[in-house]
Amino acid sequence: MSTLSKRSTVYFEPAIHNALKLRAASSDTSISELIDEAVRLLMKEDQEDLAAVRQRVKEPEISYEDLLNSLEADGKI
Repeated sequence: MSTLSKRSTVYFEPAIHNALKLRAASSDTSISELIDEAVRLLMKEDQEDLAAVRQRVKEPEISYEDLLNSLEADGKI
């Protein structure tokens, strides 16, 4: 039995909903548990992205125009 405790309504395109139903049935889990896992993975990825940004905060910035000029000067474009 699931330990999920909050309820929310989520709308899917019919094809996505059918795919979720098949995935849930084949993995002996519920659609709710699949969505919960997907959201957790998404938030974990966001957390990793934010950590990467924090690590790079002191890197020097370069404008897009300067980057293009540099690539042109190096014969890359």
